[in-house]
Amino acid sequence: MFTSVFLLLAVLLDKLLGEPRRWHPLVGFGSLVRRVEAALYPADPGHASMLQMRLRGVLGIALLLLPFSLLAALLARLPYLGGVASVALLYLAIGARSLGQHAQAVVDALHGNDLPLARQRVGMIVSRETATLAAPDVARATIESVLENGSDAVFAAVFWFLLLGAPGVVLYRLANTLDAMWGYKNQRYLHFGWAAARFDDVMNYIPARLTALTYIVLGNLRDGWRCWRQQAPTWYSPNAGPVMAAGAGALGVTLGGAARYHGSLKQRPALGVGRMPGTHDISRAIRLVDHGLVLWVALALLAGTMMELSGA
Repeated sequence: MFTSVFLLLAVLLDKLLGEPRRWHPLVGFGSLVRRVEAALYPADPGHASMLQMRLRGVLGIALLLLPFSLLAALLARLPYLGGVASVALLYLAIGARSLGQHAQAVVDALHGNDLPLARQRVGMIVSRETATLAAPDVARATIESVLENGSDAVFAAVFWFLLLGAPGVVLYRLANTLDAMWGYKNQRYLHFGWAAARFDDVMNYIPARLTALTYIVLGNLRDGWRCWRQQAPTWYSPNAGPVMAAGAGALGVTLGGAARYHGSLKQRPALGVGRMPGTHDISRAIRLVDHGLVLWVALALLAGTMMELSGA
């Protein structure tokens, strides 16, 4: 019961305060990641084998994730202060309000017919090039970001907190951040970042599918389920595929398609069904994530209450 109450309090804090604007722990963690990388990455990677590079990456994961996860476990066990620590750590891991604010900023720019500003703002939440995007492409990119980050930054964090408490959510959030920094399939990180990418895939496997289920339950169930089953296997990410295909089908819009990354045009499979998204569909995607979070909290409170009553 305490776990579900802690979840409710953390979600309320996120809705009231949003992410800390200064001194966010993940910023400091990012600096630490760069230091560990500088220490472990060989000066002459050409003389290191694939196995050696992967082992260096595994060591980096251990050095960066285990101490903080153990510290979170110790903090959560403190008398009286353990609950406060658990709520605070989950609050810092959830990014629901920040996600909605970034997406809403794009909506506001599009409503104001300021396409250059909309391109600039969507560029803050996606990795593709945005300087030449048309308005429908800006909407498409924003919706894709909302759906995928709804899984990564919201529902997965809640899942691991409900499963393992404070150490679970800290382990997940730091692993997800590490994947964002090392999980690239380029020359530098193909082998060094291999373990970080695979570990993040494992931790997101169940949460991503629960997120997809949440989207289709709260949207168009039939189209969402069909898109999930038929289109998700075509996507290049094993976890983003179900999330984005189900979300696109649930919203009744078409996502995916061509996008430019680092100067190269990437032909991505189409996801979803129906028309190209418009500005109002961004708001629908934000509501889908918000309503999904309310559903998860309600179910957690219900489950906690039933367990408390059954044990009484």
